[in-house]
Amino acid sequence: MLQTAQLGSSALELLLEARKRGEVDFKLVDVREVFEYTNNSITGTDLLIPTSMIQKHVNQFEAMKDEPVILYCRTGNRTGYVMSALHNMGLKNVIHLSAGIVSFGGETEMGAEIPNPL
Repeated sequence: MLQTAQLGSSALELLLEARKRGEVDFKLVDVREVFEYTNNSITGTDLLIPTSMIQKHVNQFEAMKDEPVILYCRTGNRTGYVMSALHNMGLKNVIHLSAGIVSFGGETEMGAEIPNPL
């Protein structure tokens, strides 16, 4: 059975600050749909890979095999599905924002540009 590694809002805020200072490195990936991302996203998101497009972006995930990946969605439900798929692909260092962006108390932005080609 897959162990779900989770992270709370405060911990993600601290990690984002540490990343700005160059103390840690990880990829922050939003797995919500495009319209959700452009409505509101966590500042510092590296990639938008909607759950509905996961199969199309397998190569992007495979390229992140050796680095920590933090996933988020709206409430934490979709990330469970994605984590299972990534675990099956061999990614072991995957964590998710446990209650999603709705619980995130850090900096967010509305109308953000999509950070990668879809």
